[in-house]
Amino acid sequence: MSPTQQSAFQANPYVGSYEALTGSGLSNLSAAIQVAETYLDGKPALRGKHKVAQVDRDSSFWSAAFLKSMPPAFWSTDVARLALARYLAQTRVSSPALLAHVAQIAPDAVCCAIRYSRMALNPIPARRAELEEIAGFTPAIHEQRQILEIFDQAHIERRQELEAWQARFANLSPFELLIYASLHAFQNVVPNEFDAQSWQSSTRRSVETIWYATSDLLAWKLKTAPESSIKLSEQQVAHSVATHMSPFLFPSTSGPMPRHDLRSAYENLLAAQIELNEFISRSVDAYSYDESIRFVRHGSRLEIEVVNLAMRDKWRRDGEKLSLIHGYWFYRAFEKFASSEIATQQIGSRENHEANRLAYIRAIRNQLRLDEVYGIDESVMLESGERVDLFQALLSLELTSAFFQRDFLQRYVELLHESRNWLAALGRLAWNGLVEGSQNRFPITWSAREEKVRSIVGWTVNRQSPKGSLAMAASILDFWTNDLATLAARLRKDESGLQPELFERPFLKLGQSVVQLPWVTGLQNNSTAAINNLRRIGARRAESKEETRRIEERLGKLFESRGFQVLMNWHPDSESYPGAGEIDLICFRDGAILVIEVKSTFLRHSEQEAWLHGKSTLRRAGKQLMRKVDAVQSALKDDPDIRSTFGIEYGGLIPEVRGWIVDTSIEHDHERFDGFLKISMEEIIIALRDDRRLLNDPAGILNSLPLKTQSTNVTLSPALKSLYPDEFSALRFFEVIETEEVWVEALSLI
Repeated sequence: MSPTQQSAFQANPYVGSYEALTGSGLSNLSAAIQVAETYLDGKPALRGKHKVAQVDRDSSFWSAAFLKSMPPAFWSTDVARLALARYLAQTRVSSPALLAHVAQIAPDAVCCAIRYSRMALNPIPARRAELEEIAGFTPAIHEQRQILEIFDQAHIERRQELEAWQARFANLSPFELLIYASLHAFQNVVPNEFDAQSWQSSTRRSVETIWYATSDLLAWKLKTAPESSIKLSEQQVAHSVATHMSPFLFPSTSGPMPRHDLRSAYENLLAAQIELNEFISRSVDAYSYDESIRFVRHGSRLEIEVVNLAMRDKWRRDGEKLSLIHGYWFYRAFEKFASSEIATQQIGSRENHEANRLAYIRAIRNQLRLDEVYGIDESVMLESGERVDLFQALLSLELTSAFFQRDFLQRYVELLHESRNWLAALGRLAWNGLVEGSQNRFPITWSAREEKVRSIVGWTVNRQSPKGSLAMAASILDFWTNDLATLAARLRKDESGLQPELFERPFLKLGQSVVQLPWVTGLQNNSTAAINNLRRIGARRAESKEETRRIEERLGKLFESRGFQVLMNWHPDSESYPGAGEIDLICFRDGAILVIEVKSTFLRHSEQEAWLHGKSTLRRAGKQLMRKVDAVQSALKDDPDIRSTFGIEYGGLIPEVRGWIVDTSIEHDHERFDGFLKISMEEIIIALRDDRRLLNDPAGILNSLPLKTQSTNVTLSPALKSLYPDEFSALRFFEVIETEEVWVEALSLI
């Protein structure tokens, strides 16, 4: 880099980089694309020893003079549209002249950026003013501005409705809000979800919709409630229960009257929150991120038109694949359980044995998946620095779920059938608990932390601790606990950070009390809870890097079991192969080389999360893999050590090199990023193990059955035809993956 270029880089890193790239012979267009990629990737991250703030990157990039000379072809690229979307989504930097220029030469790019920036939900006044200025340039931008106005009005109406109902609960504590949430759940959720007579698989989504809305209402209450109402004392709990719950369950003419007004208001509050959430997910996010549809305006009304049915169907199929994967791991766990010593032993009491067996199998399922897909070790470190035995933590939550299913939900549904009155059934459930041994059988439970630790110590029994371990029980409780006081403090300060969903950390700490919601813990998918507890909420744990290394190591061993020669974590020379970095896996067999880029994240539930994953992590992975594949191809020609590693003779035929992105998530399955196929880790595992039969629910116990009726008395059907009828080979394996043959049989049965 010349002294002039060096000075320019220090003044504006993007200008300096652009000039350096064009000076090296790259075209103006290619150089601008690379610089835009750098900007999207949050680089430069440092200037000397100091971190570069995002506002400084925004200012430098959007003031770069070369952008004004870029042709429409640049603004039509995905990277330029994503950069424009970032501009429209930020508040501190203005470049109205450049935006107007782009609107004139590439209006489609501006329209796309409007959607990508989520302006339908976040109308930043400065950016909206700039859109007003350019709206007359083309009919397309004018139309998008009018569509945004319809979204604005719809959003305002829903926010106002929600805030009106929130005002009715302004003086209630978070605990009291959860009381009304629990009453609502036992009236409306539990019978539909847990009763075999009325259960349908379609109810699962509606239940999760209620959970997410409840999480949002709890966050609102934590942010607005006095700190004293969050750090609960025994006296506060007793007063709240006596005022807001006992009158419903134990009505008395001499005691407080049940607050039916608040119970009815809560139904409206929840409905308003669900309506807002559904507006965001089904309208705003669909408008912003769903390329398979478009919104068409008819006056003040919007309609959705499908423009790519195959793309829309793919989103549904990816969801079906995820459901099949849950079943796959259950059957893997059953096979492991059936061959273990504990399969012949009684687990717990005789009456609870079958439920405990099922909980044990589910815990094995969760551990297998965390081990093979996410690289989680046998123990994990908590934020406190203590370690917790992972299997015991998983088993404890499964046993907690089984306990709530048996002693709360199933018993409640039985009482409901007898009484035909949900409040009478809830009252009898709570009363029977008090009579039968002072057990809390209320629709929401609470206890002191020490008491909760003692109550779950029996679930930590193993060979090393035949009577259980209080220390282990305490660590397990901490592993699954969401400290609401800490969360409330962060919410009040508007600090960034992830909020655990109700099912991800289902033990809610309010002061010295631990609160649980049987209608969540008894029905939730604990596999998703465990994955997201570690990989979403705990993504920045100190062990996460080591876990990623273990993912690569275990995947490499699986390839080796199929006769591949595997080179792991190869570092090509940075001078000879600039930008390649570490290559996760290079697998060689049958004259073909496969380069794998491994990505590990979490289980997503929204279209926004899936879109962001594709446009950030997977987009970067495609760029990375391009450099890595180029490095491997060059090394096979020039590096004798690499050729020797794979037994390739000098001067011989250079093997075909292909690259795959292997990702722990299902989103964007079998899409291509910079030409490279993205595949789920589980598909790779199933294809290498050749056990796709387990996707098909071979014993018929998972499909269309409520949780409580799943059985451990499983007889597996004969195996499906092997994926490799003429023996395993690399080329056949590649064909199996690239044609999605793993899924063909299973998806056809849905």
